[in-house]
Amino acid sequence: MAGGVKKPVNVFRLKNLPEPKEVFNWRLWFAVLSFGLMGAARGVDEGLVSGAFNSKDFQRYIKYETYSEVEQTNIKANVSAMVQIGSVGGALFAFLICDRIGRIWATRQLCLVWILGIAIFLGNGGNLGAVYAGRFVAGLGVGSTVVVGPVYLSEIAPASIRGLCTCVFTGFVYLGIVLAYFANYGCEVHLGDNTHDRWLVPTSLHIMFAGVIFLLSFLQYESPRYLIKCGRLDKAIANLSHLCRLPPDHDYIVSQITSIQSAHEAEMEATMGTGPLGVIKETFLVPANLYRIYLSFMCQVLSQWTGAGSITVYATDLFHLLGITGSNTNLLVTAVFGIVKLIAAIICALFLVDFIGRKRSLLLGITLQAISMAYVAGFLTAVPEMGVVEGFELPASKKGAGEGAIAMIYLSGFGWALGWNSMQYLLTAELFPLRIRALATSMAMTLHFANQYGNSRAVPNMLLPVATGGINPNGTFWCFAIVTIVGGLWVWVSVPETAGRSLESMDRLFSLPWYKIGLYGSRDAEEQDSAEEEKSEVQHLERAEKPGDPSGRV
Repeated sequence: MAGGVKKPVNVFRLKNLPEPKEVFNWRLWFAVLSFGLMGAARGVDEGLVSGAFNSKDFQRYIKYETYSEVEQTNIKANVSAMVQIGSVGGALFAFLICDRIGRIWATRQLCLVWILGIAIFLGNGGNLGAVYAGRFVAGLGVGSTVVVGPVYLSEIAPASIRGLCTCVFTGFVYLGIVLAYFANYGCEVHLGDNTHDRWLVPTSLHIMFAGVIFLLSFLQYESPRYLIKCGRLDKAIANLSHLCRLPPDHDYIVSQITSIQSAHEAEMEATMGTGPLGVIKETFLVPANLYRIYLSFMCQVLSQWTGAGSITVYATDLFHLLGITGSNTNLLVTAVFGIVKLIAAIICALFLVDFIGRKRSLLLGITLQAISMAYVAGFLTAVPEMGVVEGFELPASKKGAGEGAIAMIYLSGFGWALGWNSMQYLLTAELFPLRIRALATSMAMTLHFANQYGNSRAVPNMLLPVATGGINPNGTFWCFAIVTIVGGLWVWVSVPETAGRSLESMDRLFSLPWYKIGLYGSRDAEEQDSAEEEKSEVQHLERAEKPGDPSGRV
């Protein structure tokens, strides 16, 4: 069963897990914490940018009032989305540095780029070009985090709790969002809006997280799977032994190293070559890998256009649109929104992804998100003046429906954290074979940020009235609702269950014709596991029956 799939287990009772109990030690959790922290890069930025931009001091600093209304909308969208543009390049570049210098040195490099970008932003001098440039450079570092972090976590995590370990990355996305929201709220309340510190202090969270991750990287060990890929077998054994706190000759260490080696050699043989050409051939010419590319790419497109990411970025504006007035109140309601998403991410990591499986957790989250988006869209359709007619106040008869819409924004965040936002990282990190993992993850995350940029950049304009080039708030949310429903149907038909399966046994999920993989791939893989177990038992009995065979001794 070492290479196959295990039944769902209770992650809180180590004696029920298939791996030796020594594997679940402080070194594993420390490594998970160190690399999971990279999730905060995205979260801090998404939580900070809208609140900081809405600061009156920041707007005075960049002479925001001197622009026309449409120009102001475009500036806000550009400032918010500039990190996503940089992240497109960062995610693509991450493949090269991840495979060239390793996961550890890639982490250090991205932290330095991240800090440099924020330093440029903080010293912008009121120049809008410097604001754009700083956020773009910071994006190069932030974009690398979503490749390096999940890849490393998936490679060191035991199969039975890989979902939990990888979802720690997602959890830190929301921790970053919560801290950013409350930093904005606290600075608004205690510093006022007549000082640069109102937006400088919250923005410094970027440097704090980048600095901590940079320092922690010096206390971590390189991924054993990456070392085997580089031909450094002895170092791989030593690192795996260290992480697991088991001797190098322990059965678990030997079986893991053997499994990784065998899978890597099979990949090399299948493509008959090394270097960039061999990797590209393996990625696009092997049918099973091409289907995995299709899965990861569709995950990024469908998840981002459900609108949940832009709701996080523009939460303060959307709560204002739904009737939350007062700067302090708006920021507080937004901060609570971040807490809701953090709680959902924790529930997903601890109770769902490894226990009920990736697919069920994803479908549950999508269902909650679809209900929420449809309700908000229906409410805005019933009250079309909301967000369109300046100064419009919701009638008393519809106050309850308005409060329901606000509650649904919270529910959509809860569903997003349970479903798409966890799975878009987890599935992408665990689907691919070792040789193409960094390249495939990098391409998927490049598409992730390209779509996130498109959505973040488009939403402010989409919310505008039809007369000024938008589709109205109700049209925007109907668009999100439709995409969410389509995404749920696609997941049900196309995505196989990967929970509990080792990285080296993922190929078994893709043995069927492409149109059967999502519905029947998991069942077929389990049948292959059972057949392999029976074959191994027969071979063991045959060896035991041979005279003089040491394996037959009792």
